[in-house]
Amino acid sequence: MRDFLIEKLYECSKKPYQKYFKKNEPWNIDKFKLMNYPEESLGFGLGNFLFKNHFDIQEKLEDHDIIHVLTNTGVSVYEEIGMQYYLFGNGKRSLYLYMVILTGTIFYPKRINYFILQYKRGKNAFQFHYLDFSKMLLIPIQTIQQTFKI
Repeated sequence: MRDFLIEKLYECSKKPYQKYFKKNEPWNIDKFKLMNYPEESLGFGLGNFLFKNHFDIQEKLEDHDIIHVLTNTGVSVYEEIGMQYYLFGNGKRSLYLYMVILTGTIFYPKRINYFILQYKRGKNAFQFHYLDFSKMLLIPIQTIQQTFKI
């Protein structure tokens, strides 16, 4: 039930967030084109992630799925919350991030150790949350992970 509630909150907040807060341009690429990138590349990894999880690219939110790929974070509700803890540890600050962390902590108090671990992982990595990943799609995932200690 709580997973359902959190997912509904996300769905209700996604469109206004995309429209009013995300100022970046959409990437104008689809998951089929991403699968034509070299196998070790971030672009291919993103395409693979999208197909594996039956997702499509969400305009202006492409970075979110890239973070999943780079941090090897799953897509369950508590893992999504954990990824926001990771990003908080990595230096990202946004109203949306604070809302997810607050509601996630309230709804999943038994996952606090996981959340703290994710925060520490993000803190130990070099800051990368602000990068323009659309220009990095040809770079091997492992190179990015090693460079930023992800």
